[in-house]
Amino acid sequence: MLTSVMYGGAYALLGVALLVAGFFVIDLITPGRLGARIYQDRSVNAAIIVSAAFIGLGAVQATAIFTNGASHFGDAFAWTCGFGALGVILQAVSFLVLDLITPGSLRQIAVDEHFHPGAVVAASSMLAVSLIICASIS
Repeated sequence: MLTSVMYGGAYALLGVALLVAGFFVIDLITPGRLGARIYQDRSVNAAIIVSAAFIGLGAVQATAIFTNGASHFGDAFAWTCGFGALGVILQAVSFLVLDLITPGSLRQIAVDEHFHPGAVVAASSMLAVSLIICASIS
């Protein structure tokens, strides 16, 4: 039982690290400080996008753990780390590609204080990418 609790703790710490990495990547590709945009400027757009990224990354990590959990802990942990990192990268790529193919600046919309439907589209693309990664885990 203690071993399982320790594994759970290790996976949880990895999960938090990947969520933090995802947050910082989104922060890098959007103007200003993302945390300030959400908590001080009350940007609903930024909150929607970050929330979708977190849910998507959580789904990727949960799928990787569930799928590989029966194998050796080291292997399963490595797979979870790898797929989690892939999720962070591909979410950023989907955001940047969407920014290129849509009118206006999705980067600016993402942190605007007024709601914009583009934020929902960006969030949906991040969730879709995450679900595709989940489906690819075997």
